[in-house]
Amino acid sequence: MKNNHSSSSIDIFISRTTFLIILCLSILQTKAQNNVLTTPGSFSIGVNYWASHAGTKTWSNWKPEVVEADFKQLSDNGIKVLRVFPLWPDFQPIKQIYGGMGNKNYIARGESDDPIPLIGEGSDGMSELQLQHFKTMANLAQKYNLKLVVGLITGWMSGQLYVPKALEGKNVITDPEAIMWQQKFIKSFVGRFKNEPAILAWDFGNECNVMGDVENHYQSYLWSSVISGAIRSADITRPIVSGMHSLGASKNDKWRIVDQAALTDVLTTHPYSLWTPYASQDRINTMRTILHGAAETRMYGDIGGKAALTEETGVMGPMTGGEEEKAAFARTILFSNWANDCRGTFWWCAYDQTKLKFPPYNYASVEQELGLIKEDRTPKPVLQEFKKFSSFLDRLPFKNLPIKKSDAICILTENQDNWAVAYSIYILAKQAGFDFEFQTTGQKLKDAPLYILPSIKGIDAVFSDYWKQLLNKVKDGATLYVSLDDAYLPSFSEPFGLEISTNIKRTGALNFNGTTLKGDSLSFKTSAERKYQFKNIKASILAKETDGNPAFVSYNYGKGKVFLLTFPLENQLSNNADAFDKNAPPYYQIYKTIAQPLIAARIATQDNPSIVITEHPLSENEKVLVIINYNPEDAKTMLNLKQGWKISNNLYGTIPTEKSVIIKGNDALVLLIKKII
Repeated sequence: MKNNHSSSSIDIFISRTTFLIILCLSILQTKAQNNVLTTPGSFSIGVNYWASHAGTKTWSNWKPEVVEADFKQLSDNGIKVLRVFPLWPDFQPIKQIYGGMGNKNYIARGESDDPIPLIGEGSDGMSELQLQHFKTMANLAQKYNLKLVVGLITGWMSGQLYVPKALEGKNVITDPEAIMWQQKFIKSFVGRFKNEPAILAWDFGNECNVMGDVENHYQSYLWSSVISGAIRSADITRPIVSGMHSLGASKNDKWRIVDQAALTDVLTTHPYSLWTPYASQDRINTMRTILHGAAETRMYGDIGGKAALTEETGVMGPMTGGEEEKAAFARTILFSNWANDCRGTFWWCAYDQTKLKFPPYNYASVEQELGLIKEDRTPKPVLQEFKKFSSFLDRLPFKNLPIKKSDAICILTENQDNWAVAYSIYILAKQAGFDFEFQTTGQKLKDAPLYILPSIKGIDAVFSDYWKQLLNKVKDGATLYVSLDDAYLPSFSEPFGLEISTNIKRTGALNFNGTTLKGDSLSFKTSAERKYQFKNIKASILAKETDGNPAFVSYNYGKGKVFLLTFPLENQLSNNADAFDKNAPPYYQIYKTIAQPLIAARIATQDNPSIVITEHPLSENEKVLVIINYNPEDAKTMLNLKQGWKISNNLYGTIPTEKSVIIKGNDALVLLIKKII
């Protein structure tokens, strides 16, 4: 009896202990999930920060009084979050000691030539002095109500590689020794500062995918897994932020969206028009340039299934535009990123760096006049826009903007230039008046009333089973839109109501001749790799080429409908300057046609392609309308609300007295509307 009683007590103790452990872990994980960066509809106003006097020498030329003055100024101007960078070689100053014939003897730290101990205190190679400096920075951030996103492995910055001396010449993404030291860095740093209240999230580091080349995505995944695991082993209460840019949606990309999504909590984009393909064709204060941030961030977030943050953005110096135009760009992207759930906008960077005479500033011409503030502490017009928007957010009657209404699924495929297609279709849909989510053909097909399969290319763009799934969705009542770019589909005649007579290389331009839904002419010239000569079986021809060959058709298939465009409109527009300008052909009218029932079902509609409306449901009977003018000229439109709805309040801008609305160039109108009961 005694032994049984003892055994029972032990079992109860273990059960209670297990319960408490699970409860504690649940509380910690809930804390991480409630973080502002991972909460849907939340939005952070931030900036990437190096000390105003020193740039990348912030730590080696540490001046806490300057950092404090910076923090106070940034906080006073509405900045809420700083992304900061403990420069890798400053914080882990390890060096290799060599013997005869270049043989490696041991690793030493900093100024000392003594061997680093293999275990215990000091075995991480970290600089105690710099760790103390970071502690001061964290305290100052707390003092001025600033939160920190910490870029842990800062080995790449502004055009220069920064690695500890012991690791120079190594590929720090794939070399086992380099990975080991990075793991030591992170476990030590995160473990030391995990209780600092100012720290909002842990970032892998600044664009770590530039620190070394990889042969394939397996190497990228392995490095990311080690870094992610090291962070989580020290702190599970905060989200892990990717810090990467230039991720891909294709299965063969070396750095993939899905891999970063599997190992982090927040994906990141760094949308600069200068560096990103197809983004540097139009003026900085016009629709294509401004929508870059939202398009790329939503592409990452939708495909990855994780929160996505516009972690860096800006206008690269005086050669890209004037101060007034930069301010207009900033004002519009803030509203745009907020409306499209980009979780925040962090400018690059806090202070100009024109007077720094050391690398990278002495050779990187585009890294100097990028700040919100000049070196003499004079705020630039862009900072005023950040301050105004921050104040706007603080005054809102709700904490987080509900996620916008989405009407469709855009499916990106293999063999195509995913970003070129995604970027164009995002703008076309906005101009047409509807929203969608991104997916790839490698992901489970979501339910939607409209599927968009744009600019498909190659013989295996869509596998047979996936194609059958799509067609079954159409049979059940969905709509499918396909545009062709030398593609081969598992079946054609049955779903499209056409038969291909011949398929040849095109030698001239494709002349598109059709009409809009309102009966206006829609004619333009474009290019296409192939010319499909069709025999019409049962399709409705919506547009033709000059020779009468169908260019745009629809066909009733089961309970649904299929639209076919015989050329890759989205891919072609990606390389056309001013393709989305007011003087360009209204290509978006094709998208109005395919999405007509969905657009008509929206609570609020309008017809000006410079103006975009997103709908955000506060409840069944109350919604927020975010109405943005993406171009610099004032724009006028007729705001049409469905019967039974009325404007109840304005959160930004003036309530229109009539249906006719004028929105100033690069500005917005935010309205509350209510259903009349």
